[in-house]
Amino acid sequence: MDETANPSILLVDDEEALRQPLAAYLARQGFGVTEAASAAEARTHLRDANPDIVLLDIMMPGEDGLSLCRHLSESRAIPTILLTARGEAMDRIVGLEIGADDYVVKPFEPRELVARIRSVLRRAAKGGPAAAEDEVFAFEGWMLDPLKRRLTAPDGALVPISSVEFRLLMAFVEHPRQVLDRDRLLDMVQGREAHLFDRAVDNQVSRLRRKIEVDSRNPTLIQTVWGGGYMLAADVRRTAAVG
Repeated sequence: MDETANPSILLVDDEEALRQPLAAYLARQGFGVTEAASAAEARTHLRDANPDIVLLDIMMPGEDGLSLCRHLSESRAIPTILLTARGEAMDRIVGLEIGADDYVVKPFEPRELVARIRSVLRRAAKGGPAAAEDEVFAFEGWMLDPLKRRLTAPDGALVPISSVEFRLLMAFVEHPRQVLDRDRLLDMVQGREAHLFDRAVDNQVSRLRRKIEVDSRNPTLIQTVWGGGYMLAADVRRTAAVG
């Protein structure tokens, strides 16, 4: 995110009576807002732009918000807040597990939503460049570029990671060979109320393992420390970025 520019939001909600007033309110708070009435329309916008954050309604006709959230988690490092009319814990758990950064239950106070947006953007920024702008983290042939939020495999292929997976991997590369317990990881990666769902971090670790381990069922990079948490079992060095 360019800190000199207004943060850009993609607001995805099929309910026009909520979407348009909310977009106007967010614009008055200094955000640049693009509206989408469906997941299909959101995908069109995402082909042409890279918003700083996505506000995504869960219940929509056609492709629902959870499906689009899963797509974003698997392909783009864009922070996502889910908007849901449901209050059940299961919706929140599923959303967190597939990569959402936060959730807000309708009806919500717009000022609270703005506070959540700014909190998620701050967490995303903290997961940004910890190294110098021309440095990347290198471990076991992998390269993580904190500025571009880009993960490169040992064979040179780019591996898409979600914003949550990016922050999780940043936590590991910044603390190599250190045991990080679930509470600490949840605080680093997801923050608010995520500690209520211990499995959320386990699922994110599993997703990350499927992307960077040779055999995710027998991980050698991100190891489980029974009773302690997880550890990146690799030496990490900072090296000059290429390209």
